[in-house]
Amino acid sequence: MSLFTHDDGGEVLLASPPLIRHSALLGNTEATAALARLDAELDWQRPSLRLYGREHPIPRRQVWMGDASYRYSGRHFAPDPWHPCVLAIRDAVQRRLADSGVKARFNSVLLNRYADGRDRMGWHSDDEPELGESPLIAAVSLGTDRPLRFRWKDRHAPAFNVDQPHGSLLLMGAGIQARLEHSLPSRQRQGLRISLTFRWIAPPATDRT
Repeated sequence: MSLFTHDDGGEVLLASPPLIRHSALLGNTEATAALARLDAELDWQRPSLRLYGREHPIPRRQVWMGDASYRYSGRHFAPDPWHPCVLAIRDAVQRRLADSGVKARFNSVLLNRYADGRDRMGWHSDDEPELGESPLIAAVSLGTDRPLRFRWKDRHAPAFNVDQPHGSLLLMGAGIQARLEHSLPSRQRQGLRISLTFRWIAPPATDRT
């Protein structure tokens, strides 16, 4: 059996800017195995970020992985080497997007581990300069389905939730980070969830050929 199942071109949640969900990148058995392996084998960290002049530990655990360093909230994150399971998922994401007509390459991934409903992520956009002007972010969800909440920066329309089923892929296309913010609010009686958000980090100008 192939590790990765195939569905249609994805469910269009927003047309402009594009927000598209593929409900079954991984089959249930394969997604459950990947969840257990990543939970057990990665060196999960809880770094502190500086906000309003004070250091605060993030309310979840994370791993930055791939080929490039990353900087956000005033901190520099050097990457862990690719884990073979994560690399296989990345390659499957790129194939799935190519099959649906989206050309994308990803050289880095941020993995977030939410142990239970108390772990969370606040409102933000993935709009750091290293990501370029119109980044594509591909998010794979493993474990408990916790809705990702979106809100428009100009508040011209109501906020909305996007479910993230076990083994699903959510593509946040060009323009999403410029026009919307997203968060993962705390929830009661929630189990383990790991998210993998794949992205392309542009090399420094001096390294480009």
